[in-house]
Amino acid sequence: MLQRGKPKMSKSFSHFLSKVQPFNPKEKLIIRHLFSFIPIFLVGLGVTFAIAACSPQGTEESITATAVPKADVELNLVSFSVTKAAYDNIIPKFVEKWQKENNKTIEIKQSYGASGSQALLVVEGREEADVVHLSLAPDVQKIEQAGLINTGWEEKFPHNSIVSQSVVAIVTREGNPKSIKTWDDLTQKGVSVITPNPYTSGGGRWNFLALWNWGIYAGNDEGKTSEFVAKVYKNVPNLFGSARKATTEFFKQGIGDALITYENEVILKAQKGEKLPYIIPDVNFSIDNPIAIVDQNVEHHQTRQATEAFVQYLYSPEAQEEFAKIGYRPFDPTVSQIQAIADQYPPVQSLATVKDYGGWDKIQKEFFETNSLVSKIFKLVNT
Repeated sequence: MLQRGKPKMSKSFSHFLSKVQPFNPKEKLIIRHLFSFIPIFLVGLGVTFAIAACSPQGTEESITATAVPKADVELNLVSFSVTKAAYDNIIPKFVEKWQKENNKTIEIKQSYGASGSQALLVVEGREEADVVHLSLAPDVQKIEQAGLINTGWEEKFPHNSIVSQSVVAIVTREGNPKSIKTWDDLTQKGVSVITPNPYTSGGGRWNFLALWNWGIYAGNDEGKTSEFVAKVYKNVPNLFGSARKATTEFFKQGIGDALITYENEVILKAQKGEKLPYIIPDVNFSIDNPIAIVDQNVEHHQTRQATEAFVQYLYSPEAQEEFAKIGYRPFDPTVSQIQAIADQYPPVQSLATVKDYGGWDKIQKEFFETNSLVSKIFKLVNT
């Protein structure tokens, strides 16, 4: 029970004060009064903690009340950089649709970056993706080889699990001063061609395949086609490590007379105010971007139903229209017939695919490994 009146000072403290020499009597009196309040402060502090402990509304409840509630379902999407502009519009539409149909909340967390780097993050477990949308099938195959994606993923969704598609474009300078109109024009003397390294860049591989395909289409044998491709690469002043670096150097630094790149990259640049003339060659190569469910992560997260619904939605007219707006040629025929979209994508006379060349396993072995066609062509470039 608390006692009223002036608190008593302990004998030990009084003895201490009597032994302190530097303080004069007035200073001792001040210190005495200060210390006399300490017992009252400690008692008050103890009462405060006791009241807080007994209160039905403690600190934990207050924090919980102000925290953002967790969604019923959480998905993780890992994709390559350019697709972000489309997903910014696609994901809110899917979330609204799914929540209405299932009466549950859903959140889709997203990660964007270079396709090869994104695949590595998933393989290493630094990104626990439920869905991957990457620029090259070999990047998905790396995740499959790590045991995270079940075999046969290509047959799981429409168009061999290709959800976005582009073609190869040739960008020129304003007014096209070098009169570049065809693949053959890239071999002209004095034409500086910008394209990334096919050993290090996915874009570089697509560009190489487009050049090779033109040589074969023109009726050349392997030897003549190799000579044609070598002539183009002799006009390449620097093989940049990535497609993004090559594009930046061409647009920002003014390097080169012609840039070989994705059609969707050109369209996206134009939408951002960086507009240059470009050609879509009549004989071209289909740039196919696959999508896959990362089965091991989905089983762990227990998100199979929502993940499959999300991927299926990406093939819907609503989602395909969003992809079309940022430069990807739509698969859905109803979207292709929209006048504004049809005007944006000129028809291609002959469009080769990876399947035409035996699939990615064969292409990798014949074109891009050590002592393959690329290495032989580069030897011709240096002679």
